[in-house]
Amino acid sequence: MSTFEQQKAKFQTQSGFIAALDQSGGSTPKALKLYGVPETAYSNDEEMMDLIHQMRTRIITSPAFNGDRILAAILFEATMDREIKGTPTAQYLWEAKKVVPILKVDKGLADEADGVQLMKPMPKLDELLAKAKSKGIFGTKMRSVIKQASASGIKAVVDQQFEIGRQIVAAGLVPIIEPEVDIHCPDKAAAEDLLKAELIKQLDALPEGEMVMLKLTLPEQDNLYADCIEHPRVLKVVALSGGYSRDEANERLARQHGMVASFSRALTEGLSAQQSDDEFNATLDASIESIYQASKT
Repeated sequence: MSTFEQQKAKFQTQSGFIAALDQSGGSTPKALKLYGVPETAYSNDEEMMDLIHQMRTRIITSPAFNGDRILAAILFEATMDREIKGTPTAQYLWEAKKVVPILKVDKGLADEADGVQLMKPMPKLDELLAKAKSKGIFGTKMRSVIKQASASGIKAVVDQQFEIGRQIVAAGLVPIIEPEVDIHCPDKAAAEDLLKAELIKQLDALPEGEMVMLKLTLPEQDNLYADCIEHPRVLKVVALSGGYSRDEANERLARQHGMVASFSRALTEGLSAQQSDDEFNATLDASIESIYQASKT
């Protein structure tokens, strides 16, 4: 069985969740600050990315972080291009930890229009996908945001996600389609109904043998996405924490049968650069266990 097939089988057969370790340039200062590293600790982007890589390395090399409870980890491109203990990050994740490596590929969000934020253009996507494939990456992630229950805006978001998703499938990778519904959306439930209808339409149109994953905001109506979870073209449906605290995110997730976590900030909540290794590992272990249990329902 090829590595790709082994990784696909892990998603199909094992319980666990996705660790989202992909803060990009825009959210990195915030992530570092929460981790106890002030903006005065670095003077340019390269130093900032080195510091966030140290944080991610500490998480990934922790004994608490392994493939028993974690299915995959989403990486930023700069993390994929760096090494952990002298081994390229994606290779280290799979070989040392049995965690499937996934790459964030979007270039950020366009300005809001028609109640949504589409993704900015990705002119060099084919080159990035070829590089990712050569480094042992299994799949990709890209994010759009839905701010209003706008039927035309939501259709535009899903159309764009699947159009680029097909390009990613053609490159031999599995895309995570992430049309996030903002948790502050004034009619979140209506937006989610519109989103689900568009998702099903696109999933039904996918040719046999093509698979995607979906990363969705925890819905107002429990088990709203059950049809997506059961869909033959869907490898996994994962949930983003979207600004909810870890406790609330876990509580909402536990009510969604078959949906698993893909948490970022909720995963690293409580971790600090100032903690001893024992404190850090114990905090991370408790965090991973709580998210794992919520994902098992």
